[in-house]
Amino acid sequence: MQSYTIPEPVRQRVLRRQGRLFSHDTIDPKRAALVVVDMQNYFVATGHPGEVPAARGIVGNVNRMASAMRSAGGAVIWVQTTATGALEHWANHHRHMLTPERAAKRLAALADGSASCQLYPELEARPGDIYVKKIKYSALVRDSSDLEEVLRRRRAESVIIAGTTTNVCCESTARDAMLLDFRVIVLSDATAASSVEEHAASLTNIQLYFGDVMTVDEALERLSS
Repeated sequence: MQSYTIPEPVRQRVLRRQGRLFSHDTIDPKRAALVVVDMQNYFVATGHPGEVPAARGIVGNVNRMASAMRSAGGAVIWVQTTATGALEHWANHHRHMLTPERAAKRLAALADGSASCQLYPELEARPGDIYVKKIKYSALVRDSSDLEEVLRRRRAESVIIAGTTTNVCCESTARDAMLLDFRVIVLSDATAASSVEEHAASLTNIQLYFGDVMTVDEALERLSS
């Protein structure tokens, strides 16, 4: 697990802006959703193309937060990247930012039904949870997924983000959630990146501009209250 502590200069800047470190004093589970991003074999399992080894270290915390959300009556949403529709809606990424070999490998590995596309088996996903497929880094940008509609139907106000990678799909989704007027929490010990430096830089940026960065324990304290 990649540890993170909010740097003191960042704490002071946030306190000056909003008068408190966290904008959430409490989390209403009926108006909140845990959104778990990309915890699928492609990014988590050993030897798969996008493997982020640190992601295996957060599985326990993801499961713990998901269990607490269900018990409190909140929604648990598992978001998985798919290659279906990628070339129709995100072609330039594959044509210009990946080699032809990397693009072909990514599209094949993330095809619906492939082993890499499946959720990592140690995750405690439940039949009553919600499952969303996304095409792009952000689950909330146009033509990526129906996550926004899912959240609006549930009258969600707060979006709690876990998963991988912190600085790509988690941060992209967090930014768009905030800009769509959801309140955002990113779980520092239930997210993971390819390096400690990327993880920390992303969380610092989120705390400064886009939402609350909390540990699972800090979120659970507010959920239970």
